[in-house]
Amino acid sequence: MTALLSIRGVTAFYGRVQALKGVDLFVDAGEIVALIGANGAGKSTLMMTVCGNPQARDGSIYFAGEDITRLPTHEIARRKLAQSPEGRRIFPRMTVLENLQMGATVAALFPRLQQRLHQRGGTLSGGEQQMLAIARALMSRPRLLMLDEPSLGLAPLIVRQIFDAIKKLNVEDDLTVFLVEQNAYHALKLAHRGYVMVNGLITLTGTGAELLDRPEVKSAYLEGGRQQAAP
Repeated sequence: MTALLSIRGVTAFYGRVQALKGVDLFVDAGEIVALIGANGAGKSTLMMTVCGNPQARDGSIYFAGEDITRLPTHEIARRKLAQSPEGRRIFPRMTVLENLQMGATVAALFPRLQQRLHQRGGTLSGGEQQMLAIARALMSRPRLLMLDEPSLGLAPLIVRQIFDAIKKLNVEDDLTVFLVEQNAYHALKLAHRGYVMVNGLITLTGTGAELLDRPEVKSAYLEGGRQQAAP
């Protein structure tokens, strides 16, 4: 079976700095795949490279069997690949409704948003802004939803709500999800499979459960107070 997203030997640069060093990764249809790693490991760069900015220097990226390596970002988006980027990037002066009217409204997934449809995006809490960013990414009814650090800066209760919503989308709507996260515990508990990235390289891969049980993952991402595993 051909993977929905296939990344093969991808390198990418920001200026003269090499951020990705021959990355191999795949996501099958119907999966949740998590990419974990420390801040600055290259996780967000990989997601942005899939979306065409920056473009891969070497290697190839295939989506639904099509080579999208050299396509511009807007053409990639037309292939039903959607991203909720790090930092949310909503339109702060628009209301929630106006943000969602860029496409189909999916506020039903997040009832809190329905109560704030006429409130400006910039006045929402961090958790509500993240819900809005995910909802907006779903407007195009994507085949693949890519989420970059959806738990960043959020309280544990809100993090749990966000991850519950991601699981619901996967189970009930059969939505394929590629998740980039520093929160290794939540990401790997949710994911069918995972990858660990260090300095632009994939260093480990396995099922979510296997990676959670790896001593090097525990010591780097789960122990010593570095990772809070919410109940």
